[in-house]
Amino acid sequence: MDHRHRLEQEQGAPAPDMAPATDPVCGMRVDPDGTPHHAEHHGRTWHFCSAGCRAKFLADPDRYLHRPPEAPSPPAAPGTVWTCPMHPEIRREEPGPCPICGMALEPVLPRAEDGPNPELVDFTRRFRVSAVLAVPLLLVSMGAEMLGLHLVPPAWSAWVQLALTAPIVLWAGLPFFARGWASVKRRRYTMFTLISLGVGAAFLYSLVATVAPGLFPATFRGHGGMVPVYYEAAGVVVALVLLGQVLELRARAATGRAIRALLDLAPKTARRVGADGGEREVPVAAIAVGDRLRIRPGEAVPVDGVVLEGRSAVDEAMLTGEPAPVAKAPGAAVTGGTINGTGSLLVEARAVGADTMLARIVAMVAEAQRSRAPIQAVADRISGWFVPLVVLVALATFIVWNLAGPEPRFGHALLNAIAVLIIACPCALGLATPMSIMVGTGRGARAGVLVKNAEALQALDRVDTLVIDKTGTLTEGKPRLIAVEPAEGFAADAVLALAAAVEALSEHPLALAIVGAARERGLAPEQGNAQASGFRSSTGLGIDGVVDGRAVAVGNAALMRRFGADPSAFEELAERHRADGAGVMMVAIDGRFAGLLVVADPVKASAGPAIAALRAEGLRIVMLTGDSRGTAEAVARMIGGIDEVRADLRPQDKARIVAELKAQGARVAMAGDGINDAPALAAADVGVAMGTGTDVAIESAGLTLTRGDLAAMVRARRLARATMANIRQNLFFSFLFNGIGVPVAAGVLYPVAGILLSPMIAGAAMAASSLTVVGNALRLNRVRL
Repeated sequence: MDHRHRLEQEQGAPAPDMAPATDPVCGMRVDPDGTPHHAEHHGRTWHFCSAGCRAKFLADPDRYLHRPPEAPSPPAAPGTVWTCPMHPEIRREEPGPCPICGMALEPVLPRAEDGPNPELVDFTRRFRVSAVLAVPLLLVSMGAEMLGLHLVPPAWSAWVQLALTAPIVLWAGLPFFARGWASVKRRRYTMFTLISLGVGAAFLYSLVATVAPGLFPATFRGHGGMVPVYYEAAGVVVALVLLGQVLELRARAATGRAIRALLDLAPKTARRVGADGGEREVPVAAIAVGDRLRIRPGEAVPVDGVVLEGRSAVDEAMLTGEPAPVAKAPGAAVTGGTINGTGSLLVEARAVGADTMLARIVAMVAEAQRSRAPIQAVADRISGWFVPLVVLVALATFIVWNLAGPEPRFGHALLNAIAVLIIACPCALGLATPMSIMVGTGRGARAGVLVKNAEALQALDRVDTLVIDKTGTLTEGKPRLIAVEPAEGFAADAVLALAAAVEALSEHPLALAIVGAARERGLAPEQGNAQASGFRSSTGLGIDGVVDGRAVAVGNAALMRRFGADPSAFEELAERHRADGAGVMMVAIDGRFAGLLVVADPVKASAGPAIAALRAEGLRIVMLTGDSRGTAEAVARMIGGIDEVRADLRPQDKARIVAELKAQGARVAMAGDGINDAPALAAADVGVAMGTGTDVAIESAGLTLTRGDLAAMVRARRLARATMANIRQNLFFSFLFNGIGVPVAAGVLYPVAGILLSPMIAGAAMAASSLTVVGNALRLNRVRL
């Protein structure tokens, strides 16, 4: 008995046509008639996609029938916006040609699920048709002319060539003519202006010569009284230009590889933990802030959050460029897209959707890829007059060859003028800078260097002075207790426990370091130890209170003497610690001197090697800090390689010093992480923000180092130098190509070497120049940073 008949018997009525049901376990749509997996529960039949889902349901039906409602999914992302790589101000909601230059538009922000570029699909189809027709066209035209091989009777040859060429020019090459005409109407002349002029002239001349040969004088006629035609110059050039466009579009698609790689890091689903502790797999788009998520070993973290339970090591290479996993424990932050190690973590979502670090990185990279470097202005100025100049050169070529060239003069004049128009297409010149910027910024994102705009890269390439904030940049920015020096008769743990009980009531940053150290050792008041009462704070001296009936004071030597404790025996030791850049607090217990607490902001392990590498890059290093000169100089000694130290500074002082250095002729980069660094970051030629710093600092900077590590500063400098060198190579090649190609196409070598450049070879050379520029830019993906 089938399932429908069973339902009829149970319910006493025919079952209606059954619509697809929902599997209560996985949420998948199921055809009740098509699946063999069913189960009865409380008088209702449930349908499942597999035996596994059915078994889970039968084991605990209430888990799947009474779970909390799903959070509504966020609205769908807006449609893809398309822009021009050469003119980023252009924005369109559908693909097509750029209204300024005619180049194919690209998505502003590639998506992982995006299919091939529609323009690539269209041009590929047009190229295939044109290639199929161009081969017999070449055999018919060139075979008779060069080999004396007549595949068709001479009287039919022109008509056969017309039949083969017309689909190529009028259909496959139609986008070129549409873009060429649009450029004329807008008076923004482009490569398509030149292509349409050259191809159109060859085709129209040959068409008239075929249809009305009597219009031409006898001097135009060749063997057999036939007027020569040049269909192959039009048809083959269109096929070659289409081939170049197809290859270029494919190569340009690779420049979005960095963004797609970042997008692929984010998982599509996550395991959400309900109020009852049950776990359910849901789309990442359905996660809301506050949701609890289970991250199993080896899984990618779906969104930004904080660890609630569990311990593990997380691979954050995608964020920082550093291969070493980072330990995570309760309270630690995790970033979407990073990979969990061997432990299981319970994470609370803190940022979702466009607010996650990964989404912000993707948006920043996409924006940087569309920005324009100042060096682009060189290409822009030249492009403004390049196309009209080429048209004039082509006209001059036609006139000179028609007047003074060998017979057939008109044929030579026409073909050489067409060759000039085709080979001079300025596509390579326009691509030189944008392609390098797109690839370079993507490469930087994978190395933990986020570039806000192309101008920052060019500026970083030219800087000769690096100004660095101390706290949070050279040091960790989080003071830690590094030593307890007890006096005779006191135990170190006892001194720390009593001092921490008093400091727990203070808001001073150094107090947090003392309490944190006590907590790590199980000595903090909230961990079952005695708490302070009678708390007092004495400005400029320190604090005191009563802990478990004992009078405890923590502060400087003056406070010690006020409580009758003599610190003189420890003052020399205290000075040695201060000379090393540490802060020293003295402790008195019941009127007796009990010892020293030494707190310091540790220097980052990578600071020394990074400073050495930056000096090797030719940079002068200046350290700025609001800390005391003694502490600042101690940190400089520990790191080594710092040329100048400026201490006791206010935020406005840092900006003033940057301005002074610039006035002296220095090209300044500023690296910092705090709100107090923002004015200096904005004043520098290029600001570099530590990714661990404040949003204000990051917004004020042109580059962001995602991990906040100076080792990434070395990578940023090398990236800037490699990118700008790549741009200069592309511009040099573009200028060299046109500087050589145009005169050769015009025939300057013919009198001395008998060399002429056919339009077909010119078309192939033009395509090769663009591909060479794109290929050279893609080399940045392999540069070592």
